[in-house]
Amino acid sequence: MSGERVYTVDGATAVPATPISLSDAGLRERDDLQEWVIAHPEILGPDVLVITFEYDRWRSSTGDRERDRLDVLGIDRDGRLVVAELKRDKAPETVEMQAIKYAALASRFTEDDLVEQLARSLRQRTGSAVEEDEARATLLDWVVELDAEVLSQPRIVLVAGSFPPVVTSTVHWLNQMGVHITLQSVQAYRVFEDRTIVTVSQLYPLPEVEELLVSPSRVNDTVDAKQRRRREGSTVVRLVRSGQIADGTELVMRPTTSVDASTRSEIEAWLADNPDRARAVWRNDSRAPIEWAVNGERYRPTALVNIALAAVGVTRSVRGPEWWVLPDGRSLVEAAGPAAGGAFDWGPLHAAMAALPTGRWTTYGDLAAQMGTAAQPLGQHIANCPDCPNAQRVLGSDGRPRPNFAWSDPTDRRTQREALEGEGVTFSDGRASTRQRLAPSELAAVTG
Repeated sequence: MSGERVYTVDGATAVPATPISLSDAGLRERDDLQEWVIAHPEILGPDVLVITFEYDRWRSSTGDRERDRLDVLGIDRDGRLVVAELKRDKAPETVEMQAIKYAALASRFTEDDLVEQLARSLRQRTGSAVEEDEARATLLDWVVELDAEVLSQPRIVLVAGSFPPVVTSTVHWLNQMGVHITLQSVQAYRVFEDRTIVTVSQLYPLPEVEELLVSPSRVNDTVDAKQRRRREGSTVVRLVRSGQIADGTELVMRPTTSVDASTRSEIEAWLADNPDRARAVWRNDSRAPIEWAVNGERYRPTALVNIALAAVGVTRSVRGPEWWVLPDGRSLVEAAGPAAGGAFDWGPLHAAMAALPTGRWTTYGDLAAQMGTAAQPLGQHIANCPDCPNAQRVLGSDGRPRPNFAWSDPTDRRTQREALEGEGVTFSDGRASTRQRLAPSELAAVTG
């Protein structure tokens, strides 16, 4: 790493170690570097559990096998996936784009997918018969709660001997746009004539100057605040910690717009077949806070929702706490409120969307710029938000409707395009007319 100095020391004598490339040291990408990361996942960040490695079992919508190989996939304590791309020496100029592709593919992993791959990798590495129940217990002991929204936003770690300036520049811009990417630099040194040592240093992002210039009296406060924000990141943990929901409080399952109208109708029919399926009571236990009326057993919110989804043949990740509703009509997410440390306030977005004029449209990116956030989290919020009016008037940057657009009213069968055409928006080649797109200045004016 630039600026790093390594010495071998014998008493008062310090001899500089000779930097060499990993290839010159006879080290290989898969047999060596990958094994270090699996054995020492702290290279990818604090508290990372390796889920799988050399994963290449992607399948397209047509069922065709995709051969792209993800080097290492992990998950941190907060339930966020960690996608790692490893390069033995200098990274190619497109390494970050390759990693983004893997992150997009990994963002569709469900809890069952993670359990299956963790069991597989444990069997491969230990040579013992690890069953999926054991792997699930390992995963859930590691992560307090698996939240579908968090799973859908992996962070990326690039590990290489060095990075071209174009990569560091791109990574810096991507981080500003809300894509979390870390660069870890690996450097080998020759010491004692024939021995090799390796250092791993975080090249990007560097600690903020403010973090390095705190006074001694504030150091512990800063560390404690960061740890507290991590602990309070989970909906369930915040609810249990606050004790605001009394043991025995009744809950009802209510499907949200995180699934399409057809799936919601099927789940509602499944719940109606046995009303106990939609009923549960709250228990202040962060591991398994929901006691299901069907069998009296306890589950995590998302695990019970997954049972409902599986009953109608759907396998996808959803944010389970949004589906469980208190007697006062609030979901568990709403009851938990914002996490300490700055959950985003979506109230201004709701007001802005209400002001979008008929016959005009805007994009997720333009709205995000107005709200002071990134397009990806804004789009995910709108997709799961029953309080976002005029969602049909928000399109992708290319002017195309969102493929999985769904109305909060399950009886509304219109597509997003049909709704816009009914409002006077014209389409050509699947794209909305650019003349009817709100310019950023117009959007700022109409949304205030």
